[in-house]
This record gives sequence, C-alpha cells and structure tokens, in this order.
Amino acid sequence: MPIPLLEPREGIPPVIADEASLAEVVAAFAAGTGPVAVDAERASGYRYGQRAYLVQLRREGAGSALIDPVACPDLTALGDAVAGAEWVLHAATQDLPCLREIGMVPSRLFDTELAGRLAGFPRVGLGAMVENVLGYVLEKGHSAVDWSTRPLPDPWLRYAALDVELLVDLRDALEKELDRQGKLEWAHQEFDAIASAPPAPPRKDPWRRTSGMHKVRRRRQMAVVRELWTARDRIAQRRDVSPGKVLGDGAIVEAALAVPVNVHALAALPGFGHRVGRRQLEQWQAAVDRARELPDAELPQPGAPVAGPPPPRAWADKDPAAAARLSAARAAVSALAETLNMPQENLITPDTVRRVCWEPPGDRSEAAVAEALRGYGARPWQIEQVTPLLTEALKQTD
Repeated sequence: MPIPLLEPREGIPPVIADEASLAEVVAAFAAGTGPVAVDAERASGYRYGQRAYLVQLRREGAGSALIDPVACPDLTALGDAVAGAEWVLHAATQDLPCLREIGMVPSRLFDTELAGRLAGFPRVGLGAMVENVLGYVLEKGHSAVDWSTRPLPDPWLRYAALDVELLVDLRDALEKELDRQGKLEWAHQEFDAIASAPPAPPRKDPWRRTSGMHKVRRRRQMAVVRELWTARDRIAQRRDVSPGKVLGDGAIVEAALAVPVNVHALAALPGFGHRVGRRQLEQWQAAVDRARELPDAELPQPGAPVAGPPPPRAWADKDPAAAARLSAARAAVSALAETLNMPQENLITPDTVRRVCWEPPGDRSEAAVAEALRGYGARPWQIEQVTPLLTEALKQTD
C-alpha cells in the first residue's frame, strides 16, 4: 500500500525573498554534496510568458529551499554554486527555459520523466513515478494554481517542497533500473543532449498557431488573425496576464471569418458579446480595420511551406516508393521499440524517420544511413539501434 507523503522532512522551508537569505542558501548548497533536485513553478494560464514564480531545490547537506524569483530575480550565484553538480529535474525541457532566464543553467542533468520513458514505465508523471518506484503518494492538487499569488499559501508551499523531497531518491532508483535494462548510457546521451541544447529561437509568425487557424483560408482573413493576435499580445504583455484572458483564440478566428465592418457587427460575434466593453470593442475593431485596409501586396501569404517532407498522407500520390519506404521503416521502428519497451518517439523521432525515407542517401549502406541520422541530430545509441533496420527498409523498396 503506497504511503501518503504529507509533510517535508524538515517542515515547510521559509520562502527566500531577500538577498541576505539568498546568500545563506547559496553557501549551504555550495557546501552540500551529491545531485541537486530542482523544480520551478510557473503561472501558465494566469500571467504573460513562462517566467518562474517559485524555485525549489534540495541537496544532501543543505536541505530544501524555496526561492521567490520575483523578489530575487537573479539567481546566477546559486546556479554557479551548484554548477558542478548533476541537476535532477522532472520533464527538464519544461523548466529549463524559465530557469535560464534567472541565471540557472545546468552543465549536467538527470531527467526523471525521460528516464521513466526509456525504462518503459507506462505513466511518467512525477506522482505516478514516485508511487510506482518509491511507494509514496504525492499530493498533486496545486500544480495548476496561480503561482504569481503573494503571499503563497502554506498548502501550496508544502506541495512545492514535496516536489523536490524525493527527486534524488527517484533518480537513484531509476538509474539502477536503467542500468539493469542496459539503457543507462542511452539515458546519459539523452540528458547530455538536453543540457547542451541552445535556447529555442523565437517562433516565426506565432499568430499562425492560433487555435482554429485551419478554418481561415483567405489572405485577408489571415491578416485579421495577425492584427488581432498582435494587439492581444501587446495588451497581455502590458497587463501581465495570459493572452487567453484578454481575448480567446475562438473569438479571433470568428472575427477573421466574418471580417466585421463596424463595432456593431463585431459585437454580434461569439466571444465579443455583452461582457466586452465599448472601449475594448473599439480596440478590436481597429485591429480588424487595419487588416481590412491593407493593400493586397502586404497581406500574409498562406502558411510558409514547412522545411522537410510533406505530410505522410500525401506520400502515396507524390512518391509511392517513398510511401513504401516509410511504411516499412515505421513497422520496423515500432517492432524494435516494443522489444526495447520504450515509446517509438524516444527510440527515434518520427520526423527523422520521415526525412530519411523521403530523401534517402544515394548510397543505401549502413554507413550512409548512419551519417544521415547523425545529420538530423540522432544520438549515437539511436543510430546504433535503428541504422540496420532503416537500411533494410530503404533497400526493400528500391
């Protein structure tokens, strides 16, 4: 029977919110030993952007710390103090961008979620992993709260402290399991790739990702989406609220499809009803008007062609041989992933498989296929595992 974990070992740590207290934490963690458990809480859905509103750490010899990065926005000294240690995170790619913003960048890490995937666990959320691997039940009720709230309530702080309480224990157990399965070196290659990855570049034309965009076909309508999205983003940033709280994606798409000619027509659309004030309506109508008045030459083009192969559903018509290659390759990857007891996308990304099958190397040798995989960013362990079967799939359809 799993044991409920109700209280941190040393109680709820005080929230660090001044430079003197932070200096003490930096000294304590610098003097600690072993890996450092790290977590961060954001206010997604409440605030603009993905900044951290609480940072939790735990290390042997230092205990746990809860730090307010609003009051202490530069944690470079803390990052430097534990720079040589391995950082243990759960779903590292979610937290690393907001940690980087405040000066915390690991040189080595262990991702317990990714370790769980590689080890073949069917459920890899932190609560499920702690329960299945360590036999404790974590309360997960506060994950989606507004972490920008000040002061943070004690139940939230307890939850936050418990999130790092067992992270190093979980890491140790998963390391043993990966070693037992012969996958530990694979995991280290994956973790190194995450730690060394550069920050993601800003997304080009982020307005194109508006939910429901597939309904918008005409360039003038696309311009309405772009103008409304840009106006909403500016307002959300100024008010520091989630853009969805300013205006929903559904309302933007409705306005784009209708291209209303005045405030009265706009107010009749879903999402712009009685709760939207006159001044706001005028603001949104001004954005629509900007799109309505644009010269044709300045209207956005339909979605820029995505680099790489077309969607697989189009392959049979465009290139039947490539479609046959992809079918053979997918079947082989699926069978191997099942044998290795891990998700296919962790064995090799579907995008990499598509690219190799769409434009295979002229020389169908294993060396040429391995080189192609390396060029697409596959790790050495992935190349070793999938090169023989992809080479065979490419040869079968020549």
